[in-house]
Amino acid sequence: MSVLQRFEKRLEGLVEGAFAKVFKGVVHPVEILNAMQREAEAHKAILAGGRTLVPNRYVIDLSPYDHSRLAPYAAALAQELAQSQAEFIGEQAWTVYGDVIVEVERGEGLDTGMFRVTAEVYTGGEVAPVSSPGGYDPGPPAYPAYDQGGGYGPPPGHGGGARNVRLVSGDGRTYPLQMGSTVIGRGDQANLRLPDVGISRRHARLDFDGGQVVLTDLGSTNGTMVNGQRVSAVALNPGDMIQLGTTTLTFRVDG
Repeated sequence: MSVLQRFEKRLEGLVEGAFAKVFKGVVHPVEILNAMQREAEAHKAILAGGRTLVPNRYVIDLSPYDHSRLAPYAAALAQELAQSQAEFIGEQAWTVYGDVIVEVERGEGLDTGMFRVTAEVYTGGEVAPVSSPGGYDPGPPAYPAYDQGGGYGPPPGHGGGARNVRLVSGDGRTYPLQMGSTVIGRGDQANLRLPDVGISRRHARLDFDGGQVVLTDLGSTNGTMVNGQRVSAVALNPGDMIQLGTTTLTFRVDG
């Protein structure tokens, strides 16, 4: 089931079908999500290491008439749009800063049934352009939280210190993870080198922002598995089993 199909299915059961009545004959939520996906595609920026940064904040301007009709459901719609956009970005293995944010606003001058989407990279304190010359790379990125509010430590800038996260191999070896990015592989450029011929030289990357760890496959020959499922990019949960080649690593969080 595609992101759009999942989004439509969730909308069907939301506030007892009120969305169908609200949007009948005017702008439809699926059209908004389609536009958000196009904005992400249009504003891609290549970061160091070949990662692709896309906007994480989307402002939806609706016509005054549509906005007044939608007002009771704006918060619920924004949450559903944010979740679906995070799923879409995750499926593309793109990078964002923090959570995906969607805001529904009143757009003066727009005719009924019309809407406008503005996309930008939002780092928490300021808006960063994604089309600056040479690309934009303000530091180690976070990824969308697929559980919408999960994580296992305080988010960056909120104090309390990051928890102790580590990988444990089947033979009991422990590999602590530091803040930032850790490349796993068997080549000289890997931060965590594993003597497994089934692992690529640069096989996968772990990004730890203090709040969560995201595992990204780096186009490896044999792929990366988490709990038996092949993944391109996924936020890890304590106890997850990662398999690279013939090596199995368990993700652990202490404290």
